[in-house]
Amino acid sequence: MSNHVQTQGRTGPVGVGLIGAGMISDTYLTNLTRFPDVRVLIVGDINPVRAEAQAKAHHVERWGTPEDVLAHPDVELIVNLTIPMKHIEVATAAIDAGKHVWTEKPLGIDRESAQTFLDKAERAGLLVGVAPDTAYGPGLQTARRAIERGDIGMPMSAQTMIQYPGPQMFHPNPEFLFAAGAGPLFDIGPYYLTALVHLFGPFASVAAVGSRSRATRTIQVGERAGTEFPVTAYTHVGAIANFTSGAVAQSVFSFDSPLSRISFEVTGTEGTLSVPDPNMLTGPVRITRPATFENMRNEPEWTSVPVADETFSRGAGVLDLARCIRGGGTPMASGGLGYHVLDVMVSTEEAIETGRMVEVTSTTDLIPRLPEGWDPYESTLQFS
Repeated sequence: MSNHVQTQGRTGPVGVGLIGAGMISDTYLTNLTRFPDVRVLIVGDINPVRAEAQAKAHHVERWGTPEDVLAHPDVELIVNLTIPMKHIEVATAAIDAGKHVWTEKPLGIDRESAQTFLDKAERAGLLVGVAPDTAYGPGLQTARRAIERGDIGMPMSAQTMIQYPGPQMFHPNPEFLFAAGAGPLFDIGPYYLTALVHLFGPFASVAAVGSRSRATRTIQVGERAGTEFPVTAYTHVGAIANFTSGAVAQSVFSFDSPLSRISFEVTGTEGTLSVPDPNMLTGPVRITRPATFENMRNEPEWTSVPVADETFSRGAGVLDLARCIRGGGTPMASGGLGYHVLDVMVSTEEAIETGRMVEVTSTTDLIPRLPEGWDPYESTLQFS
């Protein structure tokens, strides 16, 4: 992405249009309507009735179709909350309309279309940001500072796990989460993989195995409860990875386990760091020191690392992107980062299918830490 991109002739808060009024739009709208540096002007959806309901619930004045959002003259930044297989299509339409783009994860479902999209945005001088933005949260920021201080010595490895029975438990329309470009790897994986990049830097290679426990699933909530649908994505993935830094990681992503479990640990030469759930912005950060032979079978003793109170949720990445639109620079959750994470996920699927270690050919810069005192509720963009 260009290092300095601004919307010519515009000052003050950045006008935002949201496309996709599904479940996650509630969280985005709740937060974006509270940040003074952005103004949500319109909500759009392929179902305008759903867009109207969300707009009214969050006091947004206009609603309509995705085309209405793209055509709005005061919208500078599109927040793309559509399903994964539509991310590139909608994001490309936004670039064609001259808008900057923030897209929900993943950036896309294949390398080729994602790279074509990023190249087009670059040529147009438009910025791209990609979820997740949970690395902005105090949990991962605290973990990053602990590693940089040397609290666990030299970081060597990570072990991560997310397993539970699957989103059919709570999502009223979960089919897309079991289709191509989804499953636990593409749905939940971006949180863990982005967090690993945040702590270790870019991936170098990956190996993996994968499986599907059942050919169909059944919706358990909402008006369509009891509806059966097909499963095409891998629903259990086990991966091991190398980083360019020399660190290694092993990860489990599963929609197949009756036992729900979340774990994220980073092991260094002098201790192990327990990192909060990367799907959340905060949580406990703890350190344990090497066990002795006498107590190695006992429960470890943990020391808490102070974590700042959470002051914001999803949408911080949109805000950071909006401030870059006005002031220049590259968003921390950049298109390049989103592409690297996508490359890791596609490489993981290729490793499953070939039974071989796959080189990750893309790279990305180490995600910068938030500056001290970064405040999403501060008004920094004034009209001139």
